[in-house]
Amino acid sequence: MKKIEQLFIRSSTWHVIIIAGGASAFFFPFLGAVHLFDWDEINFAESAREMIVTGNYSRVQIDFEPFWEKPPFFFWLQALSMKLWGMNEFAARFPNALCGVVTLISIYLIGRSYKDKSFALFWVFMHMGALLPYLYFKSGIIDPVFNYFIFIGVYFLTRGVGTTAHDKEAKRFSMLGGVAIGLAIITKGPVGLLIPLLTFSLYWAGQKFRKIITTPALFIFFLAVLSFPLLWFGYETYQNGFWFITAFINYQIALFSEPVAGHEQPFYYHFVVVLLGCFPASILALGNFLRPKFEGNFELFKMMQCLFWVVMILFTIVTTKIVHYSSMAYFPVTFLAAHYLWSLDQKLATSSKAIRFTLLFMGILLSTLLTGLPLFAIFKENFYTLIKDDFALASLKTPVAWTGFEFLIGVGYFVGMLTAYLFFRKLAIKTASLLFSLATATCLAFYLPIILPKIEAYSQGPAIEFYKSLASKEAYVTTVDFKSYAPYFYFQQPNDPNPNRKDIHWLLAGNIDKPAYFVLKVTDTLTMATYQDVTLLKTEGGFAFYQRGVSE
Repeated sequence: MKKIEQLFIRSSTWHVIIIAGGASAFFFPFLGAVHLFDWDEINFAESAREMIVTGNYSRVQIDFEPFWEKPPFFFWLQALSMKLWGMNEFAARFPNALCGVVTLISIYLIGRSYKDKSFALFWVFMHMGALLPYLYFKSGIIDPVFNYFIFIGVYFLTRGVGTTAHDKEAKRFSMLGGVAIGLAIITKGPVGLLIPLLTFSLYWAGQKFRKIITTPALFIFFLAVLSFPLLWFGYETYQNGFWFITAFINYQIALFSEPVAGHEQPFYYHFVVVLLGCFPASILALGNFLRPKFEGNFELFKMMQCLFWVVMILFTIVTTKIVHYSSMAYFPVTFLAAHYLWSLDQKLATSSKAIRFTLLFMGILLSTLLTGLPLFAIFKENFYTLIKDDFALASLKTPVAWTGFEFLIGVGYFVGMLTAYLFFRKLAIKTASLLFSLATATCLAFYLPIILPKIEAYSQGPAIEFYKSLASKEAYVTTVDFKSYAPYFYFQQPNDPNPNRKDIHWLLAGNIDKPAYFVLKVTDTLTMATYQDVTLLKTEGGFAFYQRGVSE
């Protein structure tokens, strides 16, 4: 415990070095240990790959067709990474791992400026030790980079609040905030501006609409916000006209107004996601969630409260429910958890029995799930009669080699969390916070490369291995009766100008000029019964693989 106390009083330079080194050690290794997952990871990686293949970096594409759902910034990062590391899983996930290092350093610097070094380290530990934030830094999805820009934009806006007596400072913070939010917009779209504006408006309402920022600073903010999006919109419009931008805007509106197929969930969905996904920070945050104010150097506490409620209410209203939509809430949740820990450590708050009980209960629940998943896979035959979905059952029957000891990772997580809990109960807050963080980070550092590839082998693994076996082959490769981006990336789909290659009826019955390969779920194989010259190659897991030769 004395060594941990000494860690908290070391210099800020040492803290930054330790954070950067620790984050790098956890985030970068084994990024390529498991295939990219359908849909988002493969979708985004394929868009970056197609940028490189076509040399067109201004327009996002998928299957070499315009893909108007997302702006290009994150794909630029992935394309640059692929230039460095090759077109593979590691390269696709590298930008987020780097973002994870930058995020934790930023959290530390902001937390130290807001309060002190102890608060800053509490915040780092809570963010590092939360389940979903950690996982997303090891993924190839857009949200970690997008959320970082929004968070930095909100931070600079917060710094600009109340600085009306210092006009130059207000303008500087407004410009920096605007640049960050502008980057958020060209990373994922208009919601990158909507979230900060709603957050700022809610904060302003709490201030009874008194003047909190100068008009020149506000003008500079919006000018900075628009600079990057207009450069992209302007260039794209100049090159190709308005239709692509119009389609992009219409899609963003549709996301809010109607559910995307397969993404309908109950209204409380995101509250459950954040509660479970941000453990243990989500539980600790409850200890200080409704505290009216906090003595900091600027208004970050109130702004973080506003940011949390804006994100949770906004995406509760949005009809499309996807797990990472509420990921912007991870910043305020870990911030509020850090505040509770700091208050306990400074003896400004008392420990809550309800929070202690919930911490223990949730720790046992998650440990049980992490321990039980590999045990379920090892003894899967005992559960076959309980599974009514034929595709799921066929997938589960995929032969996967288990050593039998994988469940010990979940047991280790339980031991780590229990140890942290016992220190927390004794109010050894610094030790508890570090152990909470290490328990999660260490568990996932082993779980992701050891267990996740085995689990993935039951789902998409057989199909992806099939696509990889056909890479660089002169052929057509597609799925039938289900949507997947995996053939594009893992077959390395060339920019084939033949328009018929996207016509499934031509591929199955037309006069094809090179072999065609088809992947179906085993539950849909009757589709092929009417095509006499299509041959079943094999079935593996939940998939059936077919070939059709060149027409005579």
